[in-house]
Amino acid sequence: MARLYSNENFPLGVVQVLRTLGHDIVTIQEQGKANESVPDPEVLQFAISEGRAILTLNRKDFIRLHKQQPSHTGIVVCTVDPDFLAQAQRIHEALVATPELSGQLIRVNRPNR
Repeated sequence: MARLYSNENFPLGVVQVLRTLGHDIVTIQEQGKANESVPDPEVLQFAISEGRAILTLNRKDFIRLHKQQPSHTGIVVCTVDPDFLAQAQRIHEALVATPELSGQLIRVNRPNR
């Protein structure tokens, strides 16, 4: 399964569900960088150095970073969804459908209801 690094604002409930689905996820909090406002380029560089794709709700900035630096280990940008189980399932399906994450920008959006 995918190796991921979740950004500071990403819901831990979604991370937990993704872990049960077999994904290897490290959170920025687990790295001891919670509440440090680590700049997004540094977050991306850390993920690259660890061979992990970014998992974030910060769509605007990470889409910009993807355009500036397309050679990365993958970026998964998501919209906010209070249904953590459904969001995790959509992310899981997108990751399974994209076996090679390097250089990929994956958008996972909450469906309209």
